[in-house]
Amino acid sequence: MSAHTPNELADVFPDKAEALHQLKLTDAHFARLAEQHHTVNREIHRIETEIDAASDDRLEALKKERLHLLDAVAEMLQAAPDAA
Repeated sequence: MSAHTPNELADVFPDKAEALHQLKLTDAHFARLAEQHHTVNREIHRIETEIDAASDDRLEALKKERLHLLDAVAEMLQAAPDAA
């Protein structure tokens, strides 16, 4: 079994790897969003793989938070200079 956590930013935006990397290095707000996404995404993965227990409501709230973070990341990627 792989230790890979699905839905990481590099998986969601495979064609934006360089932009993701540059924004993490140069934009503190983006770096915080990326870290939040990573934390929430790992928590969702741990619940879905039954490593951690959580209520359905908690899982749903986490998924909504992840979606909100993805939307914010996508907006920033779109606005990035090399977003062509």
